[in-house]
Amino acid sequence: MEMEYRRLGKTGLKVSVLSLGSWVTFGPQVDVGLAADCLAAARQVGVNFFDNAESYAGGESERIMGQAIARLGWERYSYVVSTKLFWGIHDDVNMKDTLNRKYLMQAIDGSLERLGVDFVDLVFCHRPDPETPIEEAVWAMSDIVSDRKALYWGTSEWSADEIRAAWDFADRNHLHKPVVEQPQYNLFWRERVEQEYAPLYDEIGLGLTTYSPLASGLLSGKYAGGVPTGSRASLEGYEWLRDVLVDPRVNAIVAELGKVAVDLECTTAQLALAWCIRNPNVSTVMTGASGLQQVQENMAALEVRDRLDDDLLARIESITAAY
Repeated sequence: MEMEYRRLGKTGLKVSVLSLGSWVTFGPQVDVGLAADCLAAARQVGVNFFDNAESYAGGESERIMGQAIARLGWERYSYVVSTKLFWGIHDDVNMKDTLNRKYLMQAIDGSLERLGVDFVDLVFCHRPDPETPIEEAVWAMSDIVSDRKALYWGTSEWSADEIRAAWDFADRNHLHKPVVEQPQYNLFWRERVEQEYAPLYDEIGLGLTTYSPLASGLLSGKYAGGVPTGSRASLEGYEWLRDVLVDPRVNAIVAELGKVAVDLECTTAQLALAWCIRNPNVSTVMTGASGLQQVQENMAALEVRDRLDDDLLARIESITAAY
């Protein structure tokens, strides 16, 4: 099993086609010791990109990842780490749900301190902010890069028009441009990546770090019988996920995908991940894991990708068309 590395859009930065993110897991499910084990297992098979966000577990996720990396003793040149800013962790009018300059310039410092690094490789505007002029957000993000607190900046779940407006403003004013978007992408959630963003891949060289390849665990098949103890949907604060994850109609579709996985001699989760990394516009598919076994299972999707021939892909399309 050999890791593939792809350029982040048209930048020179190369990221592993499978990466490891910390949403939900680091903090609620994973402590520093287990985080170090999961990071080491991913790194062992060639993963070099690790994603985080200021708001994950109220900052605790960044702290756990930073401490785990320090424990592992990795050289800073050898890995790529990101964070995302928008939701905030302080209950103040100027420090939550915003991309104003005051928030962004202070938030990045907090993230760097918690991660224990001098800079992040990527920093994202975690969501668009309709109340802050896009010019203000772009100028602040560009300054973060100019100040060497991040090497590249991008967006997460911005519309194509918003990304293009940000890019055009940066271009006109000789600022650092957004180079990457972080959208959800999986067999059930495809339109934005495959249609809305399509012109941006060639026009501005947009790269993608996609999240939720298993649709919050739905595409693993584990919710067919209800909500398992210890799963994401069982956690406090994630009640909003439960109705979707236990929907009998959707789980029937997942069961059909499971039959394809049986024919491929892989798990349903590996099938879903392999399908995502077949998209050449995706720079990296971010996986999540609450234990070593999940890390190892996810990474084995690399072996499945090349077995997805045209007939199998057509079969998958036919099954998911019912969604």
